[in-house]
Amino acid sequence: NDRLVKQLADAGNGNYAYIDSLNEAQKVFNEEMSATLFTIAKDVKVQIEFNPKLVKAYRLIGYESRKLKTEDFINDKIDAGELGIGHTVTALYEVIPANSTSEFLPKGSDLKYTEVKTKDNLGNELATIKFRYKKPNEEESKELIQTVSNSQKEINSASLDFRFANAVAWFGLVLRDSQYISNKNLEDIINLAKQGKSSDEDGYRAEFIRLMWTKKLTW
Repeated sequence: NDRLVKQLADAGNGNYAYIDSLNEAQKVFNEEMSATLFTIAKDVKVQIEFNPKLVKAYRLIGYESRKLKTEDFINDKIDAGELGIGHTVTALYEVIPANSTSEFLPKGSDLKYTEVKTKDNLGNELATIKFRYKKPNEEESKELIQTVSNSQKEINSASLDFRFANAVAWFGLVLRDSQYISNKNLEDIINLAKQGKSSDEDGYRAEFIRLMWTKKLTW
């Protein structure tokens, strides 16, 4: 019961894993266990704000169960996730530029009393990322702020890790039969994943590619 185990792990600020093979046991206990045993930051929260002069709309892919209310970001009483010594977190956003049109733009109406104004001195800032966390032995959070500059790059110039992460997210959207993607060709996703395969010393990325081939054959 994946849903129940996830709820138990969240309630206890813990982690869970599903082990169905010796290889998975090796991965969980030998390689990932240390990341879950030593917490370096608790109640970790991330907030991102896009510059409306450059971004017309955006969507976070996944993390539906992790979203917080805007006001909860600075509320230290709100429980959030923990980061272990070996943890990394990747979040992907789909962005619609301000000078483009899209069928996926959110529908809305003009407000009568409210007008959104944007500062003119933001330069080439695309977004601002705010990161809040507490040290394991403290109850007051600290905040880090980082701005992201606007740049246009093709997927082929992105890092191998970024390309592979995109392939994983793309495959997940296909499995969900998402309304937000038009290209659901598994071969295109597999080719993108192969581009990001890198050295893959443990074979996990190759295993994911084989999983997609299996899905393609049984589609």
